[in-house]
Amino acid sequence: MVAGCSPPDGADHVRTDGVGPVTVVTGRDRAGYMQGLIDSWNTGHPGQRATLVELPDAADEVRAQLAEGLSRGSDRFDVVNLDVVWTAEFAQRRWIAPLDETEVTAGELLPSAVATCRWEDRLYAVPFTTNAGLLYYRSDVLTQAGEQPPTTWAELERLAKTVAPRFGLAGYAGQFLPYEGLTVNVAEVVASAGGRFLDDRGKVAVDGPQARAGLEFLARGVREGWISHEALAYREEESRQAFQDGRLLFLRSWPYVYPQAEGPDSKIAGRFGVAPLPGPQGAGAAMLGGTDLAVGSASRHQRTARELIRYLTGSEVQRRVLTEGRLPPVRMTLYSDPELVGRYPYLPELRHTLETAVQRPQAPTYQQLSLAIGAASYEALLGRTTPDSAVSRMAADLREIVGG
Repeated sequence: MVAGCSPPDGADHVRTDGVGPVTVVTGRDRAGYMQGLIDSWNTGHPGQRATLVELPDAADEVRAQLAEGLSRGSDRFDVVNLDVVWTAEFAQRRWIAPLDETEVTAGELLPSAVATCRWEDRLYAVPFTTNAGLLYYRSDVLTQAGEQPPTTWAELERLAKTVAPRFGLAGYAGQFLPYEGLTVNVAEVVASAGGRFLDDRGKVAVDGPQARAGLEFLARGVREGWISHEALAYREEESRQAFQDGRLLFLRSWPYVYPQAEGPDSKIAGRFGVAPLPGPQGAGAAMLGGTDLAVGSASRHQRTARELIRYLTGSEVQRRVLTEGRLPPVRMTLYSDPELVGRYPYLPELRHTLETAVQRPQAPTYQQLSLAIGAASYEALLGRTTPDSAVSRMAADLREIVGG
């Protein structure tokens, strides 16, 4: 057995057919919809009631609390809602229980989302929500300028340099503060240029011209001003607010921005659109996001936990994930549902983006990898080092982490 990967105390002896009350442990529910889903389950399952436990808002704190509880074999962690980049680590450490594929309807879910739930060819979770980056743009501004949404980096750069200033706007922004958001933004431009951080064997593959081209694209934007220095402090919410307040021509962000930008508090409702992220020669790569539902290895009511996961990933609940939670569902049929497409016209484009989205490295050491990628990239965006040097440093740091 690999050192540090032993099961939680007693987990090997926990029955997997236990029935009874369970907890659902998740990060903070910003949209306030999860309790309603749990209430609906409880109405139909009075003897197997579920209790929602919300952890802090910050992803790092959520992961730390989940890891602490699961590693010591707490049976309070029946169903856990994991960020897709945590599933590999939690599976490798045997903190979550493998699932029987015949018990889940994986064939009805987006294949890209299901792929985030596997570790060493076994299923350890079921996707609950999914996500992929999109390019938001001011459709009214582009129309007035006689322009179309950009499909390449060169077009994005030209429009951000020339059209945005004419309308008093900043050109382009993503999530460029050094945290997971920056890692995702960098991963997208690296993948769009044909690069990757790790190869299929888990060896470092980032030290090449593709990664340098991707990071140079972002660093050049900051140097030349079509990415404002203000964007270097943006996380998801700061960047959304800047776009929604009418201060940006282009924004890279997640699908949750769409309904908020169409809301009553938005200054750009009805005046924006979405498109695939651009790349060097055409459509670029979007990173896959979302969350996976897993069963804690020490849960004493694992049968109920699995049944609750099936409920939460069923069609009725997944519709509510979209309409109440404002998050992309994992059920494929919902993306062509006429009523939903009428309310959310971006769904067909989003499904295509999700089907072609790229996973971040599936590695138990992902948290360390992300920190190293973000730190090196931020130095390049600040202009403290060149993209070439930043990629070399990134490669060296990643080799130390993965050992090759």
